[in-house]
Amino acid sequence: MAFGMFAKKIINWYAENGRSLPWRETDNPYYIWLSEVIMQQTRIEQGMDYYERFVREYPTVAALAAASEQQVLKSWQGLGYYSRARNLHAAARHIAYELGGCFPDTYEGIRALKGVGRYTAAAIASFAFRLPYPVIDGNVYRFVSRLYGIYTPVGTDRSYREFEGVLGNLIDRERPDLFNQAMMDFGSLCCKPSGSGCTGCIFAEECVAYGKGVVEQLPVKLSPQRTTERHFYYFDVRWKEPCDTMLVHLREERDIWQGLYELPLHETAEAVPSQLLPTWAMGLLEERFGKEPSHISIGRCITHRLTHQTINARFILANFDCRPPKIPKSLQMTSPQAINNLPVSRLIDRYLSEM
Repeated sequence: MAFGMFAKKIINWYAENGRSLPWRETDNPYYIWLSEVIMQQTRIEQGMDYYERFVREYPTVAALAAASEQQVLKSWQGLGYYSRARNLHAAARHIAYELGGCFPDTYEGIRALKGVGRYTAAAIASFAFRLPYPVIDGNVYRFVSRLYGIYTPVGTDRSYREFEGVLGNLIDRERPDLFNQAMMDFGSLCCKPSGSGCTGCIFAEECVAYGKGVVEQLPVKLSPQRTTERHFYYFDVRWKEPCDTMLVHLREERDIWQGLYELPLHETAEAVPSQLLPTWAMGLLEERFGKEPSHISIGRCITHRLTHQTINARFILANFDCRPPKIPKSLQMTSPQAINNLPVSRLIDRYLSEM
């Protein structure tokens, strides 16, 4: 099929079958940028609420820049991958305070923003400024690899350059926004991982993988990274005199959940045997806080899975009669009510909600 015919065919399909999404109804680069960052590794159903929240709470780049990092992280809470929120905030401040509030209108300028990679830069460039840069997400990789029988493992620089070259010849240079949206939607709605939509596919005759019966073999993916297992013991330390008080810790080290608050944490290389937990917890609390609590309650183990880590968390409620004699400098005092205003991980939020 001639290159121009392919673009016309996929755009015509999109006109009848494309998804209606709020960020497709605008060419405002700020809103498009928000949607692209929020939707990374996120289902549309989940991300939609966050997109609408950010548009409502931070309607302009200037509004996002003026917010504190803690405000932004709180708005992001529950979405995961918090480095995206920190980069979004830093880039907004760069645009507002160093670029005079003007969003970059070239691919190179967009790509220079903190946290913006090739995919996001191409998306903003094509959707907001109609620049002919192909947008390559997982759905596009799958569709194109099957259509042309490409066996190069996806997710590498080599594959990106190869697919970029193929799509650079296919893209409609007058309507790159519609072309890219059509490619992503077709990959998501028709060219499914299972290959279940092949029979009625409008590209079945041209598809190399379908013709050779190798649809489920493509795209080729690299072996997944090994998952690290970690054991977290959170201590919910509380006392009532002179007022309801609990302790929190701000994660500042370069690790998961950087910039978020959590309960006092002790991480171990191996899980502490259940029969030893009460004695172990009492001893650790006495060492850290200068006395034993009047009562402890050990909760069930909660498994929290991240992309390459599995967190096995235990929450131990420790009640003191009054303020303990020692409080480590890394901990801050707050109230059970005030903690709801702090940005926390989904794991901590889950525990607090259950409490």
